[in-house]
Amino acid sequence: MVRAGLGANWSCLFANDFDARKAASYTRNWGDTGEFRLGDVAELVADDLPGMADLAWGSFPCQDLSLAGAGAGLGGSRSGTFYPFWDVISGLIAQGRAPRLVAVENVCGALTSHAGRDFQAICQMFAKNGYRFGAVVVDAALFLPQSRPRLFVIGIRKGMPTPAALLSDGPQAPFHTEGLRSAVAKLPDTLKTDWIWWRLPEPPRRRSGFSDLIEAEPESVRWRTAAETEALIRLMSPLHLGRLQDAKRSGRTVVGCVYRRTRNDAQGAKVQRAEVRFDDMAGCLRTPSGGSSRQTVLIVEGEHVRSRLISSREAARLMGLPDNYVLPSVYNEAYHLLGDGVAAPVARHLAEHLFEPILAGAMGEGRRAA
Repeated sequence: MVRAGLGANWSCLFANDFDARKAASYTRNWGDTGEFRLGDVAELVADDLPGMADLAWGSFPCQDLSLAGAGAGLGGSRSGTFYPFWDVISGLIAQGRAPRLVAVENVCGALTSHAGRDFQAICQMFAKNGYRFGAVVVDAALFLPQSRPRLFVIGIRKGMPTPAALLSDGPQAPFHTEGLRSAVAKLPDTLKTDWIWWRLPEPPRRRSGFSDLIEAEPESVRWRTAAETEALIRLMSPLHLGRLQDAKRSGRTVVGCVYRRTRNDAQGAKVQRAEVRFDDMAGCLRTPSGGSSRQTVLIVEGEHVRSRLISSREAARLMGLPDNYVLPSVYNEAYHLLGDGVAAPVARHLAEHLFEPILAGAMGEGRRAA
């Protein structure tokens, strides 16, 4: 998905994941041209990577940093793959093949994990390996009708020129959130000397809504029976039942989305609740593993209410992927792939307004390598 977002002016020299299903999806969309390496990043060494890249991008697993996770942080077995990624980068540096830019992406929980120490550790790896660095928080909702804020830490090799137009004297909304500013304030002075406040323009106002992405007759999911839909409605609290009643009285077709969540009732007991939103936005796509629920679509036409899971293609559209993007035929595989990904328009925005201007100033116009 990052490759889709970067665009045609970028070529991929090397790609890696340990999930065979993701490998199959990659080759279905980009061809089996040899640059994809299936396996654990901890087993890679610099000699496995060809050439010299303009950009090294690492999206490491979020489970140990997520607010819904167990809190293991960068010491966890999954999010801890951040360190083997940097082992490979360090090997490239030792061979004189340092990437000009390095970008890592994860959930915003990385800012507060272990009281900010994990974020400090991320910054230390940039500084230790000879990069000046900064971060932005970009919500996919700026481009797509999906609430999906993500943290992007972006480093530039020391000694490379940086266009002044890309630098800010201090934090700027909306990309330097209060959480990011707070995390930066806790950094030691030795790291603050390498910190950059990246200047990133806001995109034009988004004009599409969740209802614009809905398939009339999806093939990957079935419509639930009336009894199944009623059972879902019975899980709603009075607040969410009120939202449903408002949608029924609106006199128009209303599209909503529902997540099942575990909440405490008035007596403190844990109960399952169905929480609905009718703001023409989808909730953040999540992988169905680890107990996360899959998102349900609710179609309200007066007193008639229908429900079904969000389709694979609708989820792909929420990630900014074109309809010719080939998805896994198994629904859970497609949903897992998409819930784990980076929204393509976010990658394009970073490429257009940071990566490409930096590289244009350093090496002239041309095709980029990642």
